[in-house]
Amino acid sequence: MSLNKKSVDDINVKGRRVLVRCDFNVPLKEGAITDETRINAALPTIQKLINDGGKVILCSHLGKVKNGPNEGESLAPVAKKLSEKLGKEVNFVADYNVTGEAATAAVAAMKEGDVVLLQNTRFRGAEETKNGEEFSKELADLADDYVCDAFGSSHRAHASVAGVTKYISAKGGSNVVGYLMQKEIDFLGNAVENPVRPFVAILGGAKVADKLNVISNLLEKCDTLIIGGGMAYTFLKAQGYEIGKSLVDDTKIDYCKEMMAKAEKLGKKLLLPVYSVTISEFPSPFDAPVDAVDYDVTNMPADREGCDIGPKTQAMYAEAVKTAKTVVWNGPMGVFENPTLAKGTIAVAKALAETDATTIIGGGDSAAAVNQLGFADKMSHISTGGGASLEFLEGKELPGVVAADDK
Repeated sequence: MSLNKKSVDDINVKGRRVLVRCDFNVPLKEGAITDETRINAALPTIQKLINDGGKVILCSHLGKVKNGPNEGESLAPVAKKLSEKLGKEVNFVADYNVTGEAATAAVAAMKEGDVVLLQNTRFRGAEETKNGEEFSKELADLADDYVCDAFGSSHRAHASVAGVTKYISAKGGSNVVGYLMQKEIDFLGNAVENPVRPFVAILGGAKVADKLNVISNLLEKCDTLIIGGGMAYTFLKAQGYEIGKSLVDDTKIDYCKEMMAKAEKLGKKLLLPVYSVTISEFPSPFDAPVDAVDYDVTNMPADREGCDIGPKTQAMYAEAVKTAKTVVWNGPMGVFENPTLAKGTIAVAKALAETDATTIIGGGDSAAAVNQLGFADKMSHISTGGGASLEFLEGKELPGVVAADDK
């Protein structure tokens, strides 16, 4: 996948209609936005296009839209918040058809520097089906150029992410990436394809199955691979250890053995927990007190469940991070939502915060953990896309990146 893509800095948009795919999939509570991170992340690209005299047409999905269009998933609150932040009115087209007569009329009336926000793209039904082809064409009919700035959706070949680019190209327009996408490509893409070494990758989270290809791909790219979280116990069982009631995927035992053999063959370090924090019963609610006891992984009791990495493991992982020049982290080390079982995740976050390395957090739960634990400002980059960043780490081509014009 070529990562050398044209960006908003490479095109002249003065007087031109520019369709921008943003990620405004913000959390809402009773119609109010509870976290503005994604809106703030989109502002630099939008402001650049306004300042350059473009006619800026924004689109995004919001929510899953399982039961058809509804006001609870309308982008109206986003339009209101954007108007405040940009200091100018954002004309919201509330039409559930997204690209219908109301949108066409709103775009036709635009002057240079104006901003229009279209309704939730998912209101058009399945964007990736045949319906998506017609939708792609209608989106392109509204614009002269296209900017993809929604990394969190870039792994989906949807109409508003990739489909539209074909029709923009056909009319001689440009398909480029925005500043947010560019940052993701620079950090995540270069970390995997061209890392400054030593390169340490840290994988956590619950299931081995979710990260099969990531483990294999990263073993070929990194110098040290650290495994934590629930997925570590399948590796420990593959080594022949008792893991008690810990999370395990018995269908992946042989795969774990293969990965350990692969690491040895490639001369890579594969670090697994040596001490584990165990509990007798899972907390309910999640943050309730628990009876945590540390055990060496060679003598874990059969009636307990491993839910975090113990102090000796924390120290070993922190030591591995100290000498790194590039660190990528995806997935917490334990049940970080519980204060007692968050210590491993905190220790890793602290180690990353204290290193001089380029530190990249691969979205999802690890991004949530870093934010909740107060380490966000100490990281070089926190990815805005959980699924997209995982696919990047797998070495997969992302439709939203591939569809942009090469430099």
